[in-house]
Amino acid sequence: MQIVNFTPLSALVGGALIGLAAAAMWWLLGRIAGVSGILENAIGAQGPDRMWRIAFVAGLLGAGIFAAAVLPGAVHFDMESGYGRAIAAGLLVGIGTQLGSGCTSGHGVCGTSRLSLRSIAATAIFMGAGVLVVFVMRHLL
Repeated sequence: MQIVNFTPLSALVGGALIGLAAAAMWWLLGRIAGVSGILENAIGAQGPDRMWRIAFVAGLLGAGIFAAAVLPGAVHFDMESGYGRAIAAGLLVGIGTQLGSGCTSGHGVCGTSRLSLRSIAATAIFMGAGVLVVFVMRHLL
């Protein structure tokens, strides 16, 4: 098995930035940086609570667009599976975040760092499910 795109330095820097951003959100706003909850309440909330959520989501999208514009060759997007599978996967992830009361950022980054047993269990379950799905898709289908 050949390891492709092994980039430990960029992974370390990216992980540190995600951790710092989650910590800053907790320290500055007293909020957990769970993206699914932030997005859900950006759509449904009213008043000033909605504005920071919209800014957060816009920053996520804007950072990717900015990176692609500033470093055109560094951001590579290739959808081998097609739009149908991507839409189905997105819907399944959305259902999973509702069932699990959070997403990978809320449980995996913020919850496990606070030693939340619920988040540790949720992270173990969605990581295991991810491993299982990749195994099935790559080796059985």
